[in-house]
Amino acid sequence: MLYASVCRTDLLFANGFPIPAFPRVMGHEGVGVVESIGEGVTGLREGDLVIPAYIAECKTCETCMSEKTNLCLKYPLSYNGLMLDGSSRMSIRGQTAYHAFSCSTWCQYLVINVNFLIKIDPKTPLPDASFLSCGFSTGYGATWKEAMVKNGSSVAVFGLGAVGLGAIKGAKSHGAIKVIGIDNNPMKAAKGRAFGMTDFINPEESDKSIAELVKDLTAGMGVDYSFECTGVPPLINQAIQSTKLGTGKIIQMGVEEPNVNINIIGLLVGRTLKGSIFGGLKAKTDLPIIYSKCKNREIQLDELLSHEIKLEDVDKVFELLKQPDCVKILIKI
Repeated sequence: MLYASVCRTDLLFANGFPIPAFPRVMGHEGVGVVESIGEGVTGLREGDLVIPAYIAECKTCETCMSEKTNLCLKYPLSYNGLMLDGSSRMSIRGQTAYHAFSCSTWCQYLVINVNFLIKIDPKTPLPDASFLSCGFSTGYGATWKEAMVKNGSSVAVFGLGAVGLGAIKGAKSHGAIKVIGIDNNPMKAAKGRAFGMTDFINPEESDKSIAELVKDLTAGMGVDYSFECTGVPPLINQAIQSTKLGTGKIIQMGVEEPNVNINIIGLLVGRTLKGSIFGGLKAKTDLPIIYSKCKNREIQLDELLSHEIKLEDVDKVFELLKQPDCVKILIKI
């Protein structure tokens, strides 16, 4: 590993969600160099620059060959902290240590199944590369692959962290003309505008509900698409109510609790609520497309960077995440 970065999901893992498997080596975003290759591995060689992903793409199973989902059947998403064969590649003083998804990037070395690796251009700026394997790409992908945002449409984005900023950029790139960012941190407004946000709502500045504030900005109609990036239960219902009757689409990416109460009336009137992992992106097929946009400066990932730390200071990340100006933390390994 050369660089890693921090995602809010790492905080969930640290708190024992969805499975309290400890000790656990955190991190699922980063970039590194292939140090050695196991038997049977093809398509990579020592010295290749790679991004580890937590979503595989075998390109041979039923789902990888379809456009319906990005969840590979042959190499499924893993939450239990173990490799696909049920073992771990790490230990601490003789005790099994658990992975984060299919990898653990907050370390100097990792062992990973080749199907979870994407080879990238060696000229790629390393900080940019470390931001591609989850947060920003998840939000961007949700607008592109899940919602399929239409030209001239309207969008509301709940939570302006890396995922939300990715959704803003993706919506704008796909022709949305009104992109409303929602966050109770006023410092996020500038970041939102840097990625294409047209309007900003701070819920704490009004007695109205978020859904009412969104409708005030859309002639009372609501938006075509809502992207909920926080997982805060009340905001999920607000995201539903913020969309148009009959046609509204809500993409749920954030998670805070395993079970939430949904106001079913909001869905019975024709809206669609869809969950999304990694924004519906297929790692090997779609990430290179996003990378090319970064390379051409259509997407400027350096706007995400707010803090840098060394690996030995990684225990500070959870305090940094609480800072109001924190967007993305880069870990230099």
